[in-house]
Amino acid sequence: MTDPLPPKPPSRPGQVSLWRYAKLFRKDILSAQPARLYRAWMAEFRTPFFRSYMCNDPELVDLVLKGRPDDFPKSDRIREGLAPLLGNSVFVTNGEVWKRQRRIIDPAFEGGRLREVFPAMWDAANAAVARFEAHSNGQPVEIESHTSHAAADVIFRTLFSIPIEHEVASRVFAEFKDHQRTQPVLNLGAFLPLPKWFPRFHKRDTKRTAKLIRGLIQQLTQDRMQAIQSGTAPDDLATKIMTTPDPETGACFDTDEMVDQVAIFFLAGHETSASALAWALYLLALYPDWQERVAQEAQEQIDPEKAYFSVMSKLRLSRDVFRETMRLYPPVPMMVRETTCPEQFRARKVPVGSQIVLSPWHLHRHERLWDQPDAFDPERFQTPNGKECLRDAYIPFSAGQRVCPGSGFAMIEGPLILSMLMRSYRFELVENRPAMPVAHLTVRGKDGIWLSISPRDERQ
Repeated sequence: MTDPLPPKPPSRPGQVSLWRYAKLFRKDILSAQPARLYRAWMAEFRTPFFRSYMCNDPELVDLVLKGRPDDFPKSDRIREGLAPLLGNSVFVTNGEVWKRQRRIIDPAFEGGRLREVFPAMWDAANAAVARFEAHSNGQPVEIESHTSHAAADVIFRTLFSIPIEHEVASRVFAEFKDHQRTQPVLNLGAFLPLPKWFPRFHKRDTKRTAKLIRGLIQQLTQDRMQAIQSGTAPDDLATKIMTTPDPETGACFDTDEMVDQVAIFFLAGHETSASALAWALYLLALYPDWQERVAQEAQEQIDPEKAYFSVMSKLRLSRDVFRETMRLYPPVPMMVRETTCPEQFRARKVPVGSQIVLSPWHLHRHERLWDQPDAFDPERFQTPNGKECLRDAYIPFSAGQRVCPGSGFAMIEGPLILSMLMRSYRFELVENRPAMPVAHLTVRGKDGIWLSISPRDERQ
């Protein structure tokens, strides 16, 4: 009997109208796409207002992200739906504004700084293990809500040196859950060429929750600014970012700019990590042999009483599982760039202003690139095909100059929490509640991701 394949959403059948596509897209980015994209090197999609080109050819992906990234800025269409919360953050800016922001932000996520914030990650992982104990009675548990809690805890501990239980942190987390429920992935401005002055018709609840979240973040940043000025600020990521001057201008972020950046740190650092961790737990429940291997590794390598950074080099199986999870379920399934000059891709003319879609979801499952692309195989990265694809067709954090500054952070956080949970608990599938991926801002379970949790008898 062969192992079951991990869940994959069905593709839409045949051609559909623009408005039918928009309706499908609002429900789920993934199932709105045709099956041919898993084999196509390039595909064109035309609307009355713009042209869109999905590029799965690794050479084109490399050109857009690494070869000439300044010629392919982020599309403003993606910004339309995110503007109420993210403002002018590094996630949506382009050009000199973006470069200045990255010059200030990047030093906070260098390797040495990750070692310094590791104890905060360790504490968050231990706190997650403690919270899971209340649910380890073998009853069905919706796991995404718990991985969201754990990932948010990591963000607040490493960024502001406060746990998720802190009054402001817990309010941000609660309001963000409300914001997610009101936030469509597709705003009207993403499909229509509206002038900048034209209202975007964001839902009232979307604007209300975004305003509340930004107000709470502003409170945290103002308090931190005062602590920095008085010399009492902890040496965490917020302090590092707020005290790092732009090496070209000497100016630091002001409070308003910092609110924008914290908003995207919370969205990107918490939402994406929660997605990846939930799917990793589901995959290990689906493949119990792998779960036992990861659990054994964790029990042999981790001493929960000691926070030591060197343990990360020993959690190889956990790292490979997490890496394979992000291949199958990349938290950000698609990225959109825009052409600023006429291009020719694969002998096809691409006009100025075209939308260039790079899809980690399709690239990571491309049938002409990967061996057994829909299978779960954490050992694939040790094979010649896996090594080649890891280099040329694996972009869960994007690539090039716009690679996620927190990619190294995520590859410590994810395997660490996964190992700590596996060390203490056993996760099993819930009968009649299979998971099915659906993508809005990130790849989550259509009806949640349900697992049952029980303690491990071998806990050390």
